[in-house]
Amino acid sequence: MEKMTFEYQASHTVKHRAHVGVVGSGDLEVLLEPSEDHSAHVTIRTSVDGFQATWKAVLDRFFQRYQQAANIEINDSGATPGVVMLRLAQAVEESQA
Repeated sequence: MEKMTFEYQASHTVKHRAHVGVVGSGDLEVLLEPSEDHSAHVTIRTSVDGFQATWKAVLDRFFQRYQQAANIEINDSGATPGVVMLRLAQAVEESQA
């Protein structure tokens, strides 16, 4: 089990908490809640070690597009980068409803 943390500057306010996905075979869950300091704090717990560079690349791409000020917790069970982006986008959409 590996734990990683990342920080990003953000300019958009998250309105509500969101929870999408489930931890299971090849999937992940994303827990998102508003951040009070206009930045994004991401904590990842993954069962697959050694992919910090891949996680950083996916998150860099995500925050170039969304820039959400949020505390994000990701619990991963081997999801692909495409699934990670999908779940993050779903969490942002749910948090704005």
